[in-house]
Amino acid sequence: MMTHASRMVVGAVLIFAVAGCLVGPDYAKPDLAMPDQWNAPLENGEQEGTPQVVQWWRSFGDAQLDSLVERALAANFDLRVAESRILEARAAESLTEADLWPAINASAAYKRIQNQKPASPSSDFAVSGASATLSRQGASVAATVLPVGAGGPSVTIAPDFTGAGGSRVTVGSPQGGASGLKRRTDLYQGGFDASWELDLFGGTRREAEAAQAQREAAEENRRDIQVSLSAEVARQYFSLRRAQASLDIAAKNIELQRDTLGLVQSRFDAGLTSELDVQNATAQLAVTEASVPGYAAEVQYAIHRLGVLLGGGPGLLQEELGPVVALPAAPPEVPVGLPADLLRRRPDVRRAERELAASTALIGAATADLFPKVSLTGSFTGQDDALYGIKRNANMMWSIGPGIRWPVFDAGRVRANIRIRNARQEQALTAYEKAVMTSLEDVENALVAYAKEQNRLLSLEKAVEANTSAVAIANDLYTQGLVSFLSVLEAERSLAATEVQHLQSRAAVLTHLTALFKSLGGGWNEAEASY
Repeated sequence: MMTHASRMVVGAVLIFAVAGCLVGPDYAKPDLAMPDQWNAPLENGEQEGTPQVVQWWRSFGDAQLDSLVERALAANFDLRVAESRILEARAAESLTEADLWPAINASAAYKRIQNQKPASPSSDFAVSGASATLSRQGASVAATVLPVGAGGPSVTIAPDFTGAGGSRVTVGSPQGGASGLKRRTDLYQGGFDASWELDLFGGTRREAEAAQAQREAAEENRRDIQVSLSAEVARQYFSLRRAQASLDIAAKNIELQRDTLGLVQSRFDAGLTSELDVQNATAQLAVTEASVPGYAAEVQYAIHRLGVLLGGGPGLLQEELGPVVALPAAPPEVPVGLPADLLRRRPDVRRAERELAASTALIGAATADLFPKVSLTGSFTGQDDALYGIKRNANMMWSIGPGIRWPVFDAGRVRANIRIRNARQEQALTAYEKAVMTSLEDVENALVAYAKEQNRLLSLEKAVEANTSAVAIANDLYTQGLVSFLSVLEAERSLAATEVQHLQSRAAVLTHLTALFKSLGGGWNEAEASY
């Protein structure tokens, strides 16, 4: 038959299984209204098709860029920190889930008890330095003297006061005195104890739900870093190639202007022009030469930055990126999808949504503190002066029973905590809405910048062609003495300026396209998501 204690345990477990409700609001993903199409008109290769943004950097067709991005995604410092935070969040999730299960502890102990001076029993007198007992039977007296310290024998003296010669002296066992008390005792203890707080109102389950959402938010944070990292590597790579190309343009213009200076010097030596033309040509050459250190510094800055982005030192890529390589070309077509796609593709939006889910679950965890806490406790303990005594189940004790704890007065602490959790949920909801609107803004701006920069690039290409022809014509006319040297000087200045602007525009097109891929949430695979 089931004992009374067993019936209580089974009844409490049944209550937990049947009445295990969840207090607090159930989370539902906010339904935000998203525009049906982009506000900016799609032009210059932008399309509404499904965007191919998982490895968007491959669309540039640059093997060096592909290698740099993939190596950065494998070794970047920020990514390693984000991965460590995911491990921390997973451990926190496991720690919270562990509170749903009973806690069982085993214990064992051993003690040795030593009595240096056994206590004397009741007697008529005591002997200094020893314990003694008296026994009077008629005229006879018996006394037991115990030595101070352990291990000595006891001596029992029974004198005969009658004169018949019947006195006796008896030497006893060294293990005890006349009182029968042990001098040394061994004590062995062992047992188990268990406790289980029943999650009747779902407080612990809500905390576990929040921990899971926080772990998922940590995973989205890592993906967001992947998106930003791949874009930053591409941006620095384009900056490097632009600076290297600027050095080439400067070198070409320096050579052209040196030829012009030589021509002017020859005409001056022949008395065909003034020294003013020589000084103007010299100044123009010096200005162009002065631009070289700045471009060289930009090259080194980009190399250093890329080395650190790849998880190494600033000089990691010095030899690899030293050779000059032309800027890659932008792909002819760029599908951008629809605005609603951002809710599932942008990691920062997904992270904000998971943080909102965690805040909602914590409201339930705080609300559960308004209700009683029911727990089951039990223990099983054995104790004996010999180890085999515990094995024989001698001197065993056990206990089991439920307990309840319910805050009667807490000066409003629980309800204040609930208000705090509600306020934080409102903050998380606002942050989520802001993340969605910001993502829309990022894409709209990137669409406009990419399309308009391509229009600017076409105009600059025409300007470069015209200025190149103007320089050739001005030099011919100057040689013939039909125009002043100022015409040559102005033509060369215009050519140098438009070539630099053209190069910068080419790099800007690539940078704006990179920003567009980043704003679309490119750089990670949606199949990686676990929810």
